[in-house]
Amino acid sequence: MGEQPYRSGFVSLIGRPNVGKSTLLNAFVGRKVAITSRKPQTTRNAIRGVITGDGWQIVFIDTPGLHKPKTLLGERLNDVVHHTLREVDAIVFMLDATQPVGSGDEFVARAVLNTHTPAICVVNKMDAARNEQLVPQLQAAEELGDWKEIIPVSAARGTNVGRLQGLLVEQLPEGTQYYPDGMVTDQPRDVLLAEIVREKALQLTRQEIPHSIAVRTEEVIERDDEILEIHATVFVERESQKGIVIGKGGAMLKEIGTRARQDLEWLLGQKVFLVLQVKVQKDWQRDPRALQRLGY
Repeated sequence: MGEQPYRSGFVSLIGRPNVGKSTLLNAFVGRKVAITSRKPQTTRNAIRGVITGDGWQIVFIDTPGLHKPKTLLGERLNDVVHHTLREVDAIVFMLDATQPVGSGDEFVARAVLNTHTPAICVVNKMDAARNEQLVPQLQAAEELGDWKEIIPVSAARGTNVGRLQGLLVEQLPEGTQYYPDGMVTDQPRDVLLAEIVREKALQLTRQEIPHSIAVRTEEVIERDDEILEIHATVFVERESQKGIVIGKGGAMLKEIGTRARQDLEWLLGQKVFLVLQVKVQKDWQRDPRALQRLGY
């Protein structure tokens, strides 16, 4: 018997906003490469997470959630998704086990199935769903279209993630190893740093803020005392939002900074000194030049 050929390829995670795509990506990779939040539309870039096994490599692309766009930013996010779907070797289409399947899910499922790329349907958050919810969800998933497989998963607990990984490896074409062993993401460091700060801001601020928050890493200084000094700017669209992000006596910004620093130290394996400032960039989501400056 000859040696098994090396399999490698790109897999897209797709679904409505907030179905747990970033949580699943982090579960596959075994560490944080994508930010997570209960608020929808957290992911703004197609993030690559990489897992390498014996004779195979999967490169995951975590796309923004497909939705009906209301802003230029929204339109650009949807463009990213449609482009990604045409370029990958397999698709993981995700549903939320705790939410009834709706017209938004049907819209995304159609977009996925129309690409004719091999697609596996994942019903996520099975740990949070009651038993009587799960069976109808799996039936509803079947009615959405012709999937390679339908599998219930808990990305938060890791349930069935290994089984899903095995199914995906079967879909990969023969190919070469794209990334070296041990590499888990190709996101530039500055982007990853900014995303961690944005995650904490999303988690801590009130409902009216999230879509208006962007973060840019301004400077990273490798200090002589082996502390990494990071300067970042949190952008909002209005003065009132700036007040909320800073908080009374600077308390909110301090808490955002503390939580971000803890994650960054764990991620980077070294002490971090984090300096945050907040600036107003009026209506940046609708301004093409502002979007470009902020990396969208």
